[in-house]
Amino acid sequence: SITELFGEFRTGKSQLCHTLAVTCQLPIDNGGAEGKCLYIDTEGTFRPERLLAVAERFGLQGRDVLDNVTYARAYNSDHQMTLLTQAAAMMSESRYAIVIVDSATACYRTDYSGRGEL
Repeated sequence: SITELFGEFRTGKSQLCHTLAVTCQLPIDNGGAEGKCLYIDTEGTFRPERLLAVAERFGLQGRDVLDNVTYARAYNSDHQMTLLTQAAAMMSESRYAIVIVDSATACYRTDYSGRGEL
């Protein structure tokens, strides 16, 4: 399934993404999905230290949590599409519980300034 988060600047969208990147690794009995996270960052907001703080809150080892997050920075919409294609291949090889794209539209807003260009 696809879930979209939206809201004004500084309302906690990226923080929620960081929390999901950690909690997806929890055992199923604890509300997690026992899987890895694939995180595509388009705005440069990814902070590993946030993951460590969330991991500590849930009693997880920080190093293990970081090892289970595959991170990539997308610089434009073409690069984002390439990363998503690579993500699909990676997901067939290992158990990923979640794919996070923060933000899915940022590169497109930059690359295509008007609706006529989309």
